[in-house]
Amino acid sequence: MKMIKAGVLDIAYLDHGPADGPPVVLLHGFPYDIHAYDDVSRLLAARGLRCLTPFLRGYGATRFLHADTPRSGEQAALGADLLAFMDALAIPRAILGGYDWGGRAACIVAALWPERVAGLVSCGQGYNIQDIVNAEKPAAPEAEARWWYVYYFNTARGVAALTQDRRALCRDLWRLWSPSWTFDDATFAATAASFDNRDFVDVVIHSYRHRLGGVEADPAYQDIEARLARQPDIAAPTIVLQGRDDGVDPPGSQDAARAHFTGRYEKRIIPGTGHNLPQEAPDAFVSAVLSFVG
Repeated sequence: MKMIKAGVLDIAYLDHGPADGPPVVLLHGFPYDIHAYDDVSRLLAARGLRCLTPFLRGYGATRFLHADTPRSGEQAALGADLLAFMDALAIPRAILGGYDWGGRAACIVAALWPERVAGLVSCGQGYNIQDIVNAEKPAAPEAEARWWYVYYFNTARGVAALTQDRRALCRDLWRLWSPSWTFDDATFAATAASFDNRDFVDVVIHSYRHRLGGVEADPAYQDIEARLARQPDIAAPTIVLQGRDDGVDPPGSQDAARAHFTGRYEKRIIPGTGHNLPQEAPDAFVSAVLSFVG
C-alpha cells in the first residue's frame, strides 16, 4: 500500500506492474473497494501494464487532509479526486477503468479532460454521469424499486442503519446486485474493513442525497458540477461492460447511453455476472483494457 497527497486527500493506493508500463487506473464502486481488482491488476501487470488502484474518498486508508473539508460524495468530487491523483503521480494520460462510483469518476475525467484518457472501460449503462438537474423526474417503476437504497439513505432511518450495521446492509446489497455471484465470508470481510473509514458514512450519505438534490454541493466543485449539468459527451475510445445478471443496473432493450459517446465505442454484455463486474468477471475486464494497448 502506498500513500500520496492529491487534492484534498491523502490517497491510499496499490501500484502493481512495471513502473514504465502503460498506466491504467482502476476505480471501485459502492459498497466495494480495491479488492474488486485483485485478479484484474495481477493479470494486467503480468502483461506489462502499471495498475494503480486507489481507495476512493471515505474508503480504506484514504483520508481527508483537513478536518474542515466537506465530506462530499458528489460526482464532481470523485472526478476531481481522480484528476488530482493522476496529477500527483505525474501521469499525463492513462486508461481508466471503473464501475459504479469509480465508473462515474472515470466518465467525468473522460468527458471533461479527454486529453488525459487513452481509453475508457465503463461498467453498467456506460454513461455514468448523473443528470442531477432532472433528478426529480421519476424513472420506470421497476427501476425505482431497484433504487430503494437511494431513498433509504435520504432518511434518518437509513443513516442509522448504515451507521450501526454497515456490514449487514452492504452485504445485502452485494447479494441483491450480484445474484449469480457466490462470494464467501472471507471475500466480503476483506472489503468490509474499508467501510470502517471514519468518513465512510458521511461521504456515502452525501453522495446519495446530493444526487437527488437533497443537500448542497461542496462549493469547491461548483464549476465542475455546472459542466456536468450539460451532460457532456465522451470522445475517448470506450468499451462498456455490463453484467447480464446485474440486479441494480440490468441491461435494457436499448443502449440509451450510446448517444453520449462520440468516438470508438463497443458494448459487451457479460453473462453470469452482476454489478461487481471486475471481481466477478476479471477476464472480461482485462480483455477490455488490453484492447486499448498497442
